[in-house]
Amino acid sequence: MASRALTPSTGRRLSGVERAAVLMLALGETHGEEVWKLLDDDEIRDLSAAMSSLGAVEVETVENLMVEFASRLTSNGGIVGDVESTERLLTQFLPKERVGSIMEEIRGPAGRNMWEKLSNVPEAALANYLKNEYPQTVAVVLSKIRAEQAARVLAILPEDFALDVVRRMLAMESVQKDILERVEQTLRSELMSSLSQTSRRDAHEVMAEIFNAFDRQTETRFLTKLEEAAKESAERIKQLMFTFDDLAKLDSAGIQTLLRDAPRDRLTVALKGASQLMREFILGNLSSRAARMLADDMEAMGPVRLRDVDEAQAALVNLAKDLAARGQITISKSKGEDELVY
Repeated sequence: MASRALTPSTGRRLSGVERAAVLMLALGETHGEEVWKLLDDDEIRDLSAAMSSLGAVEVETVENLMVEFASRLTSNGGIVGDVESTERLLTQFLPKERVGSIMEEIRGPAGRNMWEKLSNVPEAALANYLKNEYPQTVAVVLSKIRAEQAARVLAILPEDFALDVVRRMLAMESVQKDILERVEQTLRSELMSSLSQTSRRDAHEVMAEIFNAFDRQTETRFLTKLEEAAKESAERIKQLMFTFDDLAKLDSAGIQTLLRDAPRDRLTVALKGASQLMREFILGNLSSRAARMLADDMEAMGPVRLRDVDEAQAALVNLAKDLAARGQITISKSKGEDELVY
């Protein structure tokens, strides 16, 4: 990362872990919660120490860091992950000894991690891969993963092939270490690699979700900066973002389903800061009595904080995404475009 975006008011360059600390402080409690859950104890301790001794960091420094992060993530439409780039990245944020331990585990035979990952692979995908392997290899694999997962895979495999695998599992003795390592390496290089390539999400989609989580002032500030640094990426992110105003593109059944499930207090606050067009759209999809009561509530509410409006509108957007994920409504960026699946 360029040092120009990483210099606090003291003129001192930020280290890797300090850059991570700035990002986590910028995300705050609400948006940073999910990130904290993914960190282990060592990472949390290192980040916490850096955050507590960071001192004042200028607004421009924070903005430049966030914009550069977004720009790097979305450059060329994606990112490339390999062992070398992972090690370089970790070195910026973690102590060398911690990085060495992590990379040793990744590079060397990591049966425990490999089999845990394999147990989370959809059984259909695993069965489709294993049906082309030698029955003895399949027997080794199924003996190492969770019994529930092995049972589901066996049920999908061709019956004669599956019975052969079962017989070999019954007759199997301890598997030699070098054989197990070869099986792990094959699975890692073939199956897991192909799954990661087919399931990797577009970086712009990931960043659009992050920007959706910002309040409107932060969103505007970062988009403006990103437009200066990487205009094409900024435009792509804006196209992918699903905002409160996009709820106006729901069909009649969809918006009525949303309004039926929406908490009334959240809806009132959200509409208090909405455009006139959005107010008319929402009120027009309510019964006359419900629309009148909602309008009265807004009038009686008085001034509300912009932050509260942002949170209420974000809650309704998230509700729409949840309903879409359950198949109860469909949401799209504009009329005639493909449905966005969440």
